[in-house]
Amino acid sequence: MLRLMRRVGGALLAAAMLTGLAAAQDNPSVNLPAEGQAAAPAAPVREEARQPILQILVEGNQRVEADTILSYLLIQPGDVPDPRLINLSIQTLFSTGLFSDVRVAIEGPSLVLYVEENPVVNRVILEGNRAIDDEKILEETEIQPRAIFTRARVQSDVQRILEVYRRAGRFAAQVTPKIVELPQNRVDLIFEISEGPVTGVRRINIVGNEAFSDRELRGEIVTREARWWRFFSSNDNYDPDRLEYDREQLRTFYTDRGYADFRVVSAIAELTPDQEDFYITFSVDEGERYTFGEISVTTEIPDLDEEYLARIVATQPGQLYVGSQIEDSIDTLTFAAGAAGYAFVDIRPRVATNRDTQTVDIEYVINETPRVYIERIDIIGNTRTLDRVIRRELELVEGDAFNQALVEYSRGRVRQLGFFEEVEVEPVQGSSADRAQVRVTVTEQPTGELAFGAGFSSTDAFLVDFSISERNLRGRGQFLRLRVSASSRRQQIDIRFTEPRFLDRNLAAGFDLFQVRTDFSREASFETESTGFTLRAGFPLTRSVSGGVNYTLRTDEVTTFRGATAAINRAAGSRVTSLLGYSLSWDRVDNRTDPRNGFRIAFQQDFAGFGGDVRYVRSELQGGIYRDVFRDDIVFSVTGETGLLLSWGGDNARINDRFFKGGNSFRGFETAGIGPRVVQRQEDTDELFSGDALGGNFYAIGAVELAFPLGLPEEYGIRGSVFTEFGTLGLLPDDDQISDDGSPTAVFTVDRLEPRVSAGVSIFWDSPFGPVRFDFAEAFVKEDYDRAEFFRFSTRTGF
Repeated sequence: MLRLMRRVGGALLAAAMLTGLAAAQDNPSVNLPAEGQAAAPAAPVREEARQPILQILVEGNQRVEADTILSYLLIQPGDVPDPRLINLSIQTLFSTGLFSDVRVAIEGPSLVLYVEENPVVNRVILEGNRAIDDEKILEETEIQPRAIFTRARVQSDVQRILEVYRRAGRFAAQVTPKIVELPQNRVDLIFEISEGPVTGVRRINIVGNEAFSDRELRGEIVTREARWWRFFSSNDNYDPDRLEYDREQLRTFYTDRGYADFRVVSAIAELTPDQEDFYITFSVDEGERYTFGEISVTTEIPDLDEEYLARIVATQPGQLYVGSQIEDSIDTLTFAAGAAGYAFVDIRPRVATNRDTQTVDIEYVINETPRVYIERIDIIGNTRTLDRVIRRELELVEGDAFNQALVEYSRGRVRQLGFFEEVEVEPVQGSSADRAQVRVTVTEQPTGELAFGAGFSSTDAFLVDFSISERNLRGRGQFLRLRVSASSRRQQIDIRFTEPRFLDRNLAAGFDLFQVRTDFSREASFETESTGFTLRAGFPLTRSVSGGVNYTLRTDEVTTFRGATAAINRAAGSRVTSLLGYSLSWDRVDNRTDPRNGFRIAFQQDFAGFGGDVRYVRSELQGGIYRDVFRDDIVFSVTGETGLLLSWGGDNARINDRFFKGGNSFRGFETAGIGPRVVQRQEDTDELFSGDALGGNFYAIGAVELAFPLGLPEEYGIRGSVFTEFGTLGLLPDDDQISDDGSPTAVFTVDRLEPRVSAGVSIFWDSPFGPVRFDFAEAFVKEDYDRAEFFRFSTRTGF
């Protein structure tokens, strides 16, 4: 039995012998002996020492129990000492990583095992790192406090730290490990770091290109040559991982322009003679330019029409070869199969390159798969939002046939809730081949908002706006907002509440309570105070068209000041407005809060006169078109709005019901800065002094804007835009007109439907305090009596 145990033990230890030998070399003493220094050898066993061992003693152990150490030995009391088994036992103890030294001595009938334990790490300390913080470095290291200290682990961590610095472009960094011995066999491990300078890219060379210039190709890769103005960017630092990405960028650039055989032969980075920067050289082989040849689709699924599928793929015969269109075509075919109920199709393109004709033939093979039905819908990641709030936006339920088009539409509806930062809706294999589970994965984002706004005008007007809102109240999708705003001309408080699924139907219902006091003394010599409520309901008519109805009852108190014209004085007093309205909207944008593609149109009409003291019809139309150009983060938009106010029943609309435009509604002009106005001719000149604004019964305003990144790192959250706005405001009622009597200081009204145009730039900053917006606009087409504004600032924060 003992012989059998020895044979088994010897076989096991022989398999671990190489590991044990390496461990013996990588487990030095606490004083970090030089590379290659071996541990003390075991004491030789004299050939004449053949008497059996009566006991085995362990000395030097502090944390490891003696029984644990003895369990690793292949020799037991009663055995005759065998040098081979003793040496294998020592190697096994070294391989545990617990010991820095192991020695064996035979003293009479006893075998004494002397061990020296590796110390325990008390702390890991970094010194000298300024460019990279401790947390980022320690995330990469293996040795942690309370871990066993070994030289192998230390050297491995040194390499990890150096790799962190290489990724940051600091190839001259040096790391020196040191230890401080502590009582109880503990050590503090210190990594002394010399970061060195950032290693930049001095020059990028491209060899072998003929079809495209070096400048064009440098523009396609991420790595940039170091320049003094790129102080915000790190792309001019040498990074080997980025170099591999650049190889792929060049391949994509060429294959999307017909060069199907293109390849990057090599990408070499060489240090400059001063050891401070790198020269990077890409060697490329462009090959020949190809076009698409024969394009076909072969499917084993009877429900799919091969001829129809061949027509809808992006790759078409005779067109220039574009490599990315093959992947786009696979996505198109996958979507088409998914719309037919086949969720898990296997599509394989067979590509044949014909060098003689310089064409590429492609056959898309769709392998057979069963029609799929939805077995279960799982919602993951919603820690706050109730499941039913998400499920009611889905166009699919358990038991339905799978439809990829409805999956994509459902994803868009969940995204448009605005509750989630990321939304993914994807099928996963169910319990059988014809069953699928739809997995809805969401990442919640803050839906509460604490907003603060401030603005300045060229006439020192100042405004402050504060609101607190929650778009997902108690996770039920309800909206609640309390808003308070104050300025030199307006004070407002209102409460707004919306239930998106009133009575569990696809009907949004809500109410508004408000009190608004507006001081137009600077603009029109009157002030108003309105108090009332609005009841609202909205409902979908189609997937992208919705309607709504509303009723408002309010009391308007108008107070006029000395010097007001007859048109303004006629509005003085208190009146009740009872107003019934409706709205229609057609919304096809990809994101309601930050649209980048699509369009939307909204029409609203209000009828005043169902009771109350005033009678008019007010109509407004708004719309916008959005397109991403060049890249997804450059968005071009054209927006516009128009309105018309018509009185009925022999009653002209009062001044407080008319349209006033400017400020936020027309950048480059003050609030009520354009439109009909009372003016006075200056004596001995033709200049007009701008007096009270009278508002207008018609307006039309449009804007063209291009939003783009400013080239700064994304973490700064800074974007910009250039814009121009144009429009007009007018159509004052005849009763409110004052004619020009021709006197040198005549006071009269002007009502010119002349165009106004402004242009400027905006800067958007996603600051730590919330989004900030700066608008700089110049009104370069305007009337003499208009009031311009150059700068406006606003900010808000979310919670």
